[in-house]
Amino acid sequence: MKTQLTLVHTPLMLAAMLALVCGACGKQAKEQAAQDAAKAMRPIPVVAAAVKKMDVPIYLDGIGNVSAYKTVTVKTQVDGVLEKVLFREGDPVKRGDVIAQIDARPFEAALHQAEGALARDVATLKNAQLNQTRYKDLLAKKLIPEQQLTDQDALVGQLEGTVVLDKAQIESAKLNLAYARIVSPVDGVTGVRIVDPGNVVHAADVNGLVVITQLDPIAVIFNLPQDNLPDIAPQMLKSELPVEAWSREGATKLGAGRLLLIDNQINTATATLRLKAIFPNPEHKLWPNQFVKARLLVSTRKDALVVAATAVQRGPDGTFAWVVGSDSAVTVRPVEVERSLGDQVVISKGLNEGEQVVVEGQAQLRAGSKVQPRDANARPAAPGSETQAAQNAQANGQAPGAHGGKRKGGAPAGAEATRPQ
Repeated sequence: MKTQLTLVHTPLMLAAMLALVCGACGKQAKEQAAQDAAKAMRPIPVVAAAVKKMDVPIYLDGIGNVSAYKTVTVKTQVDGVLEKVLFREGDPVKRGDVIAQIDARPFEAALHQAEGALARDVATLKNAQLNQTRYKDLLAKKLIPEQQLTDQDALVGQLEGTVVLDKAQIESAKLNLAYARIVSPVDGVTGVRIVDPGNVVHAADVNGLVVITQLDPIAVIFNLPQDNLPDIAPQMLKSELPVEAWSREGATKLGAGRLLLIDNQINTATATLRLKAIFPNPEHKLWPNQFVKARLLVSTRKDALVVAATAVQRGPDGTFAWVVGSDSAVTVRPVEVERSLGDQVVISKGLNEGEQVVVEGQAQLRAGSKVQPRDANARPAAPGSETQAAQNAQANGQAPGAHGGKRKGGAPAGAEATRPQ
């Protein structure tokens, strides 16, 4: 009989115990659902920025290299011994400065010889002219044949030609004497000396004496895609287009100049345009063969709507942005991007001036989500401050002032929400 009673009451006890456990689990599930719902309704912290209307400069960026405005290889124009070098390597020189001297004695001797020949031939010409005058008088009196006067006229003409040749020889000798003094043909900076004093130099030498480069002004040659030609050419006809030269990584501005020309051919291999700009370079920040980033200002877009590039998101239906309403709820707004400008974009359609758009924190957003926006230009709170602690708590789904430590008495924070009642 006892065994039978045990068999009868055991299932009833199990059912009662299961009922109690299921009740507790259901209550916990309801509480968890309530917490999840409350968490879903809690504002999501995001970073927002206002859509601004401003004049936007339109730049075209290209990689190029610096080229000397003028490069001259100085060569001798006469043969002789290089007697002196009057420049120091790397020194700036002016046009007309004497930079080298060739032994001038052979050219001085040639000049004196030409001057002596001229004096001799001038005296001979004068004598011939006097005889010509006498022969004319004698012919008038029919004392000499006419042929004699004709021969004398020819002699005078020959001597006049000889005098002209002598004067030309003098000019040539003076020119060679001037060439013995080698001068700089341009303003620039000297390079490495190629020939040392004491060497015999020739006009036919290929390498020359030194290379002089003009560094102020200086040129920058850079490339742009051929698709930019319709934007550049009309603007260039209207006015000079400014060009900026930046360091290769774009961190340091090296100079500001103007666009000089567009090359007369497009490179068919790369489908690019070659452009040349001129820069004042008094401080020599630009150097020949230096790689730089050139920024060409094509035009200025007036009253453009500008927003941070991170505000524009891409979806199945195209580009869109999260717009924060007056009730702190976000909505999806399709937008059209006209042009990208580094970390900003110009919006042609979809946004209005002054509207707040989310630029950070879009991953948790849904249509209608409540947000707690923070200005993108606001300075972040110092670590450890109350404001920073509140922002961290909100980001972690906690109320301001709640911490992950234990409450007084040793119970973990938030334990009351999960304890069965």
